Amino acid sequence: MIPMIGSCVRLRKAAIRDTPSARSPHAPPSRTDVAMRMSVSRLSNGSPSDAWQETMRLPRRASIGEFRDAFELRVTLGLLFCAVIVGSAIGNSLSVNRAIVDELMEETGLNRITRRDFVFGSTALAALGRSAASAQGASPGELLLVGTQTAGSSKGIYAYSFNGTTGELKPLGLAAEAKNPTFLALAPNHQTVLVANELDTYEGQSSGAVSTYSLDRAHARLSKINETASGGGGTCHVAFDHTGRAAFAANYGGGSAASFAVGEDGRLSTAVSFLQYSGHGPDTVRQKGPHAHRVTVSPDNRFLLVNDLGLDSIHIYRLNSATAELIQNEPAVWRSLPGTGPRALQFHPNGKFAYCVTEMASGVLVLRWDSAYGALETVREVGMRPPDFQGLTGGDDIVIDREARFAYAADRFDDIIVTLAISPDGGKLTVLNRTPCEGKVPRHLALDPSGRWLLVANQVSDNIAVFRRNVHTGQLAGSSSFALSKPQCLVFA
Repeated sequence: MIPMIGSCVRLRKAAIRDTPSARSPHAPPSRTDVAMRMSVSRLSNGSPSDAWQETMRLPRRASIGEFRDAFELRVTLGLLFCAVIVGSAIGNSLSVNRAIVDELMEETGLNRITRRDFVFGSTALAALGRSAASAQGASPGELLLVGTQTAGSSKGIYAYSFNGTTGELKPLGLAAEAKNPTFLALAPNHQTVLVANELDTYEGQSSGAVSTYSLDRAHARLSKINETASGGGGTCHVAFDHTGRAAFAANYGGGSAASFAVGEDGRLSTAVSFLQYSGHGPDTVRQKGPHAHRVTVSPDNRFLLVNDLGLDSIHIYRLNSATAELIQNEPAVWRSLPGTGPRALQFHPNGKFAYCVTEMASGVLVLRWDSAYGALETVREVGMRPPDFQGLTGGDDIVIDREARFAYAADRFDDIIVTLAISPDGGKLTVLNRTPCEGKVPRHLALDPSGRWLLVANQVSDNIAVFRRNVHTGQLAGSSSFALSKPQCLVFA
């Protein structure tokens, strides 16, 4: 449904692109444009009354053009409000409304949405409100896909319906049988799922594999599109770029990374760029060689960053999103302190900072991101463990809430979730508390689309823990547990 609305927006843009009234992309936004964008933001976050108030900020004395624009905006918001109300009545969720608004904003150029696009897209939303509900499948809840290790009783990727009101997970069965699908990524079109098959040997080669699946949302099933060698053993992480036309894989065991072109049908090419690292870190047990652990695309889609736990570094590449080719950047690498093991990376929504979880130091580094040159600079570090802690460390994963007010990081050897407050500019993190993960070895974290629940994949204790989250204070409380053999990755689809 969302791609259909995106197509409507693109058609409308093509129709008005060459008209005299089309606004220059470099022109400053009008007062109506500003009010419209604020209205979109308010509505996306479930505040219709606040959205309407934004339209009241327009001056009482306005030109004929501004009066027409204001009238057009209010009519548009009226349509959108009706679509939200109707959607709620038929089971539509807040996350679907958010996804539609996000898609409209993305289709018009990374959050720059014009008045005409908004009018046209909102009309499409009103017309397609009922199909939004049916797109959520047989259950009225959110669809959750879970990647697993198949060394136990798990057989692949499992589907659940998540109830955003109660926090309950309802099993929907095996979505796809797969070999060790330990990490999943959802394409921007919400129709294709990219899978890391964490194998040491693939078709007789010393390699893991990457595969793509088409998502049948109505039946909560995945159908394989194709599969190809990742080029290195132990493929542990995958990601799409922001267009969905390029994909990437990190190979932990092989100490390498690779990029792949993605066809219109979701089919993966063989590796376009293959990046083999060499060397070692100071820890003779955990850093005997390179260990690529995460592939992260920059917010502007111009760079790929590869976390290397074994070499205490993040490799940086310039990305050609049309071909999936990677070219070494200058600077080519950011380095952490020796022996800290940078494992996970998450960009702040403002694109000015990134947060890096170090596995061996169990800390969260605040890194300043220079988007012009593709460079990282260490600003400060926050420890995940108490200062007097003496045991084995295992910093693991990090997620940021939608409002960028709080972050949550996991330590899989101490079995804790650390709640962090984020400063308004994103440049500072403060530890609020440490919460037991209600299991053993928390491997992956996910916030549900409403932001009111934090889910934790506990690998060794064979369970998914669900914590209620206070969106105002960030505090976690009242966990529930749902059994599954060796859960590894949680993706809301």
